[in-house]
Amino acid sequence: MTANDGDVPKSVLARGLRLLDAFEPADVELSLAELSARTGLPKATAHRLVAELVRWGGLEREGASYRLSMKLFELGQRVPRRRELREAALPYLQDLYEATHENIHLAVPDGCHTLFLEKVTGHRSTPIVSRVGGRMPVHCTATGKVFLALGPPEYFHRVTEAGLARRTPRTIVAPGLLRRDLDRAVERGYGVNHEEAELGVAAVAAPVFDRNRRLIAAVSITGSTARLDVERLAPAVRTAASALTRELAAP
Repeated sequence: MTANDGDVPKSVLARGLRLLDAFEPADVELSLAELSARTGLPKATAHRLVAELVRWGGLEREGASYRLSMKLFELGQRVPRRRELREAALPYLQDLYEATHENIHLAVPDGCHTLFLEKVTGHRSTPIVSRVGGRMPVHCTATGKVFLALGPPEYFHRVTEAGLARRTPRTIVAPGLLRRDLDRAVERGYGVNHEEAELGVAAVAAPVFDRNRRLIAAVSITGSTARLDVERLAPAVRTAASALTRELAAP
């Protein structure tokens, strides 16, 4: 990821935020040269702002590279709505994990991506790429398909117009085929992903609504295609999502 000079913001605050945003989900550390290239900031400017971020506590220096600090995680935990959602969901996620010993996710829509707010996993769970705070495209994930299927038509159009990237040979990249798959999700009440985001991995997800019946999140079970029977597990994930919805609707 690189930025054009014309896209570089003028304000110091916006430039500092761009440096933080340069870190992608798979990144542990980035060098100053990488930060400069990704943000479009001159190296001298990036160096000065990175030093300020280190002093503030948003970045930590690790040798010749930099990494995001725990201070940012602590700030994230203070977001009231997301914190309350995670706390309310955790018992249901843990119940699903105990019943399946697979990866259990709580996700929310984030533009053209699904953002994982929580993940319950264990040593018996199938190793997968998702992580708390990580994002994946909505068109190839079970949680994302829930958001697309139950979201407004303009959301579907925005996602398809942005392009449906192929992550595996089974990723649905034709808008018409994706629309039919989403229509099935509406009929069933849950979304399914069969090796569309990651080979050998399947998932099933159900929607979570707030007290005004607005779609706000999805709960999913993700595991190996060899042992995850999505049709058999769909009632369990739907029950958990419905129970969480009822709790969120309570006074």
